[in-house]
Amino acid sequence: MIFQSILFKEEEGFNPNQQEPEFFEDLNLNLIVDEITKTKEAYDLKPFFYYSLKNIENITYRQKILKDIEQKDVFGALKEFESAMNYIRGGLQKTEKLSCKYQKERWFLDSVDLYCASVVKLHSSLSESSLNSEGLLSFKAYLESYIASDKFKEMLEHTKVLRQGLDEVKYTLFIKENKIRVENYKNEKDYGKTILEVFERFRQFDVEDFKAEFHNLEYANHIEIEILKCVAQLNRALFDDLERYCSTYENFMDTHIKKFDREVQFYLSYLEYIKPLEDLQLRFCYPQTVQSKDDIQNQEGFDMALGYKLAKEDRAVVSNDFYLKGKERIIIVTGPNQGGKTTFARAFGQIHFLASLGLKVPGSKAKLLLFDNIFTHFEKEESIQTLIGKLENDLVRIKDILQKATDRSIIIMNEIFSSTSLHDALFLAQQVLNEIIKIDSLCVFVTFLDALTELSDKIVSMTSTVRDDDVSLRTYKIKRRQADGIAYAISIAKKHGLTYECLVDRLKRD
Repeated sequence: MIFQSILFKEEEGFNPNQQEPEFFEDLNLNLIVDEITKTKEAYDLKPFFYYSLKNIENITYRQKILKDIEQKDVFGALKEFESAMNYIRGGLQKTEKLSCKYQKERWFLDSVDLYCASVVKLHSSLSESSLNSEGLLSFKAYLESYIASDKFKEMLEHTKVLRQGLDEVKYTLFIKENKIRVENYKNEKDYGKTILEVFERFRQFDVEDFKAEFHNLEYANHIEIEILKCVAQLNRALFDDLERYCSTYENFMDTHIKKFDREVQFYLSYLEYIKPLEDLQLRFCYPQTVQSKDDIQNQEGFDMALGYKLAKEDRAVVSNDFYLKGKERIIIVTGPNQGGKTTFARAFGQIHFLASLGLKVPGSKAKLLLFDNIFTHFEKEESIQTLIGKLENDLVRIKDILQKATDRSIIIMNEIFSSTSLHDALFLAQQVLNEIIKIDSLCVFVTFLDALTELSDKIVSMTSTVRDDDVSLRTYKIKRRQADGIAYAISIAKKHGLTYECLVDRLKRD
């Protein structure tokens, strides 16, 4: 079993300079990825989160790895390894600022020592865990062969010998006025101990300790540097060996292990991000990714960006379901404003995209399309630079989407044509939906036009609901049912005091 990558079983043409997809901002995926990666800047993880996988085999490969990493012992072992590698990188960066050659070399020796110990410990921890994924099993096998290699054994032994040699170095400082003489330690008597023994019999009680403390400073001062140079002269063979060691193992980190250290953060950072949501008993599942559109579904899904924000504020997160069966392709979402329609549309896109990364998605159960692209059209303010009106801008953007979309694309449109008349908006929206039906893309279409739900049998109507006891209050639940606009109309009428009850009460008072 050959280890190549913890992210890709097969090469897909991933671009290390992958840029943020156009739909990220509309779906608030940019907020999710920014939060996931904000403490992992050294790893440059964003390109991994920007790239949706193109085949189901790679998605399954990642899902199995993530399931392994979710195990408490595996997660802990990987976090311990991450901590060690971060400490090593931080130490090596600090050595660049050091002016003392010998201090640099000792930092380097300690870094190699920690690296070797961490690699051995990680292999031991993974060997004791119940791994099932091809990715982690192949990496464990690679670690085993790497640790057993002559190159690693020689580096480990050389490190051990040098550390032991340096730990055994002893020297004596002779200080007189402003001069310091350095000599090898020759078992000179400890006069400080003798003095303490002489005065011990006069001791009656503990007194304040006036001894100065020596701090373990990262940067040696000029006096310490000169002393260290003298010590190196007295132990020339040992320090020459240290210099050769640093040159020999200059690139001591194995390239595959360095690659693993970066790639595994993709999984760890995501699990750390969703933990507060799981702690609130919100459901996450491993979706089934399919190429057929005949059965698409998600149960108890939610907008993860909004959910994360609400979780931090200790507020409830509302989940929703959706499904498309047979020839159903388009979900038209209607209902009162501020009722959760846009949030539902975003969740639909987010869940599909996260599934394409091989990650767990919001919901208790999910079967999702392996899409080729996601296209979004959310309202944008007019721009003075474009010199075109809002309606024209909408039409230009929508035309571009319809020209690029395929029968494996996902299209999400939110409140389009709101800048024109009701009649024109209905006409234009019908033309757009007819084109989407011809293309046979999956689509979520948020609108205030109830009549659109009757356009085709490929269309499913879903509406945002209000409370039965008070239609002015939103439940943020989006349910599959025919649009009637009644709750929306009653909500507006009640807001302006125009319901039947309000009018009757007013007439009585008049």
